Amino acid sequence: MSTKPEAISLPVAQEMVDQWIKTIGVRYFSELTNMAILTEEVGELARIMARKYGDQSFKKSDEKYEMADEMADVLWVLICLANQTGVDLNKAFINNVEKKTKRDENRHQNNPKLK
Repeated sequence: MSTKPEAISLPVAQEMVDQWIKTIGVRYFSELTNMAILTEEVGELARIMARKYGDQSFKKSDEKYEMADEMADVLWVLICLANQTGVDLNKAFINNVEKKTKRDENRHQNNPKLK
């Protein structure tokens, strides 16, 4: 009986998705299809956010959606796209944080809207 890991790294997540696709999913959908699916999944997350934190009220049909699950769906499809296009998400994320840190070093501290 396998146990669920409590935490995983991005490289492990990319490998888990790749193994699942190759053993259970048969093959990756095309990049364009996965981009459309990613958009759909972000829309499902946006639906929950608009109802939970925004001005819209929940409908009976919204009960099937769970925010954490929708976020995981977004991450899953993003990982699929990264795997398909050869993007190392770990490296990309580290580089992105570095870029934002350099670019925004004082930007947010000097924004009166955030104080």
